[in-house]
Amino acid sequence: MSATPTSTAAPVTPPAPAAPALAPRSQIDWKPLLLLPALAIVAFPLVGSAPTWITLTAAGLAMGMIIFIIASGLTLIFGLMDVLNFGHGVFIALGAFVALSVLGLLPGWTTADSLGLNLAAILLAMLAAMVAAGILGWFFERLLIRRVYGNHLMQILITMGGMVVGEECIKMIWGPQMIALEVPAGLRGAVLFGDAAIERYRILAVVVGLLVFGIMLLVLNRTKLGLLIRAGVQDREMVESLGYRIRQLFVGVFVTGSALAGLGGVMWGLYQQGVVPQMGARVNVLIFIVIIIGGLGSTGGCFLGAMLVGLLANYTGFLAPKVALFSNIILMAGILLWRPQGLYPVTNR
Repeated sequence: MSATPTSTAAPVTPPAPAAPALAPRSQIDWKPLLLLPALAIVAFPLVGSAPTWITLTAAGLAMGMIIFIIASGLTLIFGLMDVLNFGHGVFIALGAFVALSVLGLLPGWTTADSLGLNLAAILLAMLAAMVAAGILGWFFERLLIRRVYGNHLMQILITMGGMVVGEECIKMIWGPQMIALEVPAGLRGAVLFGDAAIERYRILAVVVGLLVFGIMLLVLNRTKLGLLIRAGVQDREMVESLGYRIRQLFVGVFVTGSALAGLGGVMWGLYQQGVVPQMGARVNVLIFIVIIIGGLGSTGGCFLGAMLVGLLANYTGFLAPKVALFSNIILMAGILLWRPQGLYPVTNR
């Protein structure tokens, strides 16, 4: 009996693994960024004088930086926590009044001819204002916000009530009248660039604004803390299952946003050269216009929106002072007609 030969099949070669698809890179939308140079270019022939145009542009950018510092805290809170804090103004006012008290305790530093002492006095005032506003923000979140997470209507009502109470407390401590807040001696006057004059304090405002913007982008996009916060917004249960306490992270976000509002209050008070308990409520409308223009919750959009508001306010203030009173409304309407969700809308909203 002959053995039947067995046929040997050729070895099957497994298919080569497909090349991994490259993760799509997030592309920057450049169109909104072109609005800034476009606005400046359009304003140049209308102003008619190069030195005047340079002065107005520098003043507008400085004003925009201060507005961004004020609005950055609210943008942070809404963008990461989905909280509509209409009481943001009380942190602005508190920061300004705390800075007033600190600078009042350092007359030798604020009136000295040394720029270093002047800057040290402002730095101490900023730190004290941020600490005071951060502490108030902690109480604000614990007593008011924590009870109304997820309910925007109740957030609006309860935070507005908190702002009214906060303003009355400020009046009890510092009084209801406007109090002058002078810029330290070394930051008064202007630096001349040919025939153009740029105020020294506005240069400081630009530097502080760029620092705040850079630190916010770095922390939110390049650190583990920022990753955890953004992940907690997307999927809170998943992050908590990994052992992280999202509630404490969110409290930290609210405290940080409140501290930034206090810093903005210092910058705005020095810019206006006076403080009043209602200053936060008065600037609240401007803040919401900026974050609506930028896209609710977008840090980059808030920065660009603040720059546009500052530039347009200064250009129209020079060319048509009456139009300057509502130029920010015109800007917001035009932006929303072009992009109804703002310049850089947050995708998860």
